[in-house]
Amino acid sequence: MDNKIKLVAPTTGRVINLSEVNDPVFSQKTLGEGFGLAPSSGEIISPISGQVVMIAETKHAIGLKTQEGVEILIHLGIDTVELKGKPFTLNVKAGDNVHVGERLGTMDLEAINAAHKQDTIIVAITNTAQVLDKIDLNLGMIKAGEVAATISLKQSSKEAVIQTKESQYQTTAREILTAVGGMENVKSVIHCFTRLRFTLKDDGIPDDKQVNAIKGVIDVARANNQYQVVIGQTVDDVYDALIKLLGPNYSQQTQESVKKSPVPKTVGGKIKNGFFQLISVITGSMMPVIGLLAASGMLKGVLNILTNFYHMSTTSSTYTIINAMGDAAFYFLPIIVGFTAAQKLGSNPVIVSLIGGFLIYPDLVKIFASGKFTYYLAGVGINANFFGIPIHIPQYTYSIFPMIFAAWMAAKIEPWIKKWMPITLRQIFTPLVEIFLVGMTVLIIVGPVISFISEGIATILQWLLTVNSALSGLIIGGFYQVLVIFGLHWAVIPLIANDLAANGHSVLNGIVSVTMIAQGAGALAVWVKTKHNPDLKGLSLSAAISAAVGITEPAMYGVNLKYGRVFLTSSIGAAVGGLVNGLLKVDMYGFTGSLIGFPSFVAKAGQGNPNNLMNFWIVSIITIIASFTLTYFFGYHENDADNPKNAPQKKTLDNL
Repeated sequence: MDNKIKLVAPTTGRVINLSEVNDPVFSQKTLGEGFGLAPSSGEIISPISGQVVMIAETKHAIGLKTQEGVEILIHLGIDTVELKGKPFTLNVKAGDNVHVGERLGTMDLEAINAAHKQDTIIVAITNTAQVLDKIDLNLGMIKAGEVAATISLKQSSKEAVIQTKESQYQTTAREILTAVGGMENVKSVIHCFTRLRFTLKDDGIPDDKQVNAIKGVIDVARANNQYQVVIGQTVDDVYDALIKLLGPNYSQQTQESVKKSPVPKTVGGKIKNGFFQLISVITGSMMPVIGLLAASGMLKGVLNILTNFYHMSTTSSTYTIINAMGDAAFYFLPIIVGFTAAQKLGSNPVIVSLIGGFLIYPDLVKIFASGKFTYYLAGVGINANFFGIPIHIPQYTYSIFPMIFAAWMAAKIEPWIKKWMPITLRQIFTPLVEIFLVGMTVLIIVGPVISFISEGIATILQWLLTVNSALSGLIIGGFYQVLVIFGLHWAVIPLIANDLAANGHSVLNGIVSVTMIAQGAGALAVWVKTKHNPDLKGLSLSAAISAAVGITEPAMYGVNLKYGRVFLTSSIGAAVGGLVNGLLKVDMYGFTGSLIGFPSFVAKAGQGNPNNLMNFWIVSIITIIASFTLTYFFGYHENDADNPKNAPQKKTLDNL
């Protein structure tokens, strides 16, 4: 069998290289090799023989697959998704078999141009890496049906079929789809942390035992009118393979159903709904990096052991290297979260990541670190100016919320920029305008607002500590980690540093340490109670260990916030621990907190309570018992894992 396939021109026009297409997704060959075609006719024919595997809901994209396993995307125009299907008429549907040269439909070139969109047609081989050896193009003017490109497969056609159709994840996806009744029985499908979630037309069709027997399937569950297939940590890969079989409009239906969910009418209901949506975005943005943060937290825990018990010098190059490894994920968190938040909110991940890089640029960090303020405005120190406008540049390393705001704002203004930006200038000037507007909004407005709120909270906490130690422990213990979620804790850290520098101890830092222990105990309760979800079990244990060494982000964003009540019960446990901490007047003589930081609670000779370390362990044990017990009995039920609040939504070809 010949390993060459000819692709004919889908219409009459001029064949061009993909690099000339005015869209970076195609010109940079993100979706694979192929060619562009500047059409002079609106009649569209099939460039190959094969099966129609996908039709975009807006009719601007058609997916085909050949007998040899080559996957072809025909994309009709640039940014024509915004025209919502009006210029297109298609004669085929998903599942149809077509022959080369067969009429697929029409595109109205005049309507596309009148809408100020480009009518360039792109033919891309979306599984280029798996099947393509090389491609030869016939550039220039060509008639519909004439050979526009010849592709050479990497192997024989038969081997290519095996390679592309029968990979581990694709085989699992294909067998699951068959077992649930095929494409015609699927309304929509999404995925969460470990499982595929089908909404079926007839959920009586699937045989649970048959699905359970499929290689790659861990378990099957039926809940919330969904047929749930537990896959584990490779669920992303199986989902991607499944959507290639179904077509991305199946996942798009889910996004639409979310948008159409009823909005509460009462003020209280709207506030509650908005809060949970915000938490959903925060945890959804953090989920892809939780494992990384947990690993980094453990590495920093090892470093604390080396310095506290093996007397490693903090000035040694060994310390510097290990600390850099453990700290990198947190220092550059704005860049990482910018990327993941943009993916969740639908903005450009590269642009938002670059904004994160701008906010932690070393020279900007130096301005904050210098501690030099020209004057104070509403309690916020002015340390810079922008074209004569006095501004406050805060600390952005380790921050999360400003980047989520940046991703949200970028998703809102990018369509606005595209409306007035000439197409020929978009590739360069759209990112330029977006970076400037979003970056300066975060730097000049969002950052100072957060700093202003943080300073106010810090003042309140400082006053509270002078009123009553038990009451302050109760309130600060219960609410401190809420401040961490929104990045409002940064003004508290200088207070702790100042206490340690001036007095050699910090009561406030002792309470903060209690909140770390409580969040870890909540995650530990989830680990103990989880029986049938191996991925959540592994994540909750690593998150608990990470919290024990002073890094609470994996526990908070990966487990506790995700399941709502777990964060609440853990915070109540922290309030209990903070109350006891205040009653026993536990003090702290170092900066490192949580269980790994117990040496920080050893009172210096002749200073403080000689029983301070013992009291620390009493407080820690009470905190662990309170947080663990509350979470185990009231905060988490294993079926909560069937209802994650933050199932990630993927962008699809409909967004191109």
